[in-house]
Amino acid sequence: MTLHDDVVSTLSGWRPAGAAQESLRQAYLGFLAAREDVCRRECAAGHITASAVLLDADAENVLLTLHPRVGRWLQLGGHCEPGDATLADAALREAREESGIEDLVIDPVPVHLDVHPITCSLGVPTRHFDVRFVVRAPRGAQPVQSDESDDLQWWPVNSLPKGSEDLAELVEAALPAASDG
Repeated sequence: MTLHDDVVSTLSGWRPAGAAQESLRQAYLGFLAAREDVCRRECAAGHITASAVLLDADAENVLLTLHPRVGRWLQLGGHCEPGDATLADAALREAREESGIEDLVIDPVPVHLDVHPITCSLGVPTRHFDVRFVVRAPRGAQPVQSDESDDLQWWPVNSLPKGSEDLAELVEAALPAASDG
């Protein structure tokens, strides 16, 4: 199975809670049906990315990165790589790389979708079709900042940093999935 096939399977089987997320799910599936290259960052029309809502062991805090190119606090995540067997693998790899925390556990069922315009490594305007997963850190995990971040901090799930209010919907979507795990 290719990564493209896994993304189609993952999104085909997912049932989001709300109408807006269902509309996005259908748009993603249409884009995936039209193009075989959407999992590669070279796809200038837009490409699938994988994010991790990294919660601490008690799901009381979320780990956010101060993204150097965007200049805002964001969830961990990024581009799919050729070695990623599944979309969940990509999100988990990104979470490990950006947090420096081992022994992370991912729920392979997405919790949220978001399409956003960006000028990424292509150097031209494109879109990220981001698929977001809940990832849990082991108790007492201490993040280690990577060179992909200007800062890395745990934030209370109900008190996100100023300027990241748009993450509230994502964190809210992650909490029920975290309590199931």
